[in-house]
Amino acid sequence: MATTTFSGPIKAGTIRNTTGTTVGTDVANAGFVTMAQAAVIAATGADAQTTTVATIPANSKIISVVLNVTTANDDTTASTVIVGTAADDNAFLTATSVQAAGVTFSDVMTSAATDVGTTDVQVIAAFAATDEDGTAGVADCTVMYIQNANLA
Repeated sequence: MATTTFSGPIKAGTIRNTTGTTVGTDVANAGFVTMAQAAVIAATGADAQTTTVATIPANSKIISVVLNVTTANDDTTASTVIVGTAADDNAFLTATSVQAAGVTFSDVMTSAATDVGTTDVQVIAAFAATDEDGTAGVADCTVMYIQNANLA
């Protein structure tokens, strides 16, 4: 399937500016489109692995980070993934087990880390295993954000 790239930010809605007081007729209803970037994370192996999940544009607001374990890690002891930034490696997800298939949602809505600031920010996921003898394990991580929210 083909894709289209916009430089953004993208707003959608039928009324751009408020000119009166009648909802649905002349009260603004345009809002920013939620964006997402994702990456696959190898959640197995003998060494810790770091994956760049997304590069979020400046002035954006991160609204959610989702870790989806599609193939459980078969290590005999704890295997986890954290998701954050170079400045705070677990800003969005603290050590989250990848030893069972399932979905984990972040709690970033209450964190100051959700405002990207005036420069782009890379979101990274780091896999670590205690025993490091696993031979299976795959997850994907999705970062959802509002581009150019400028909420700070």
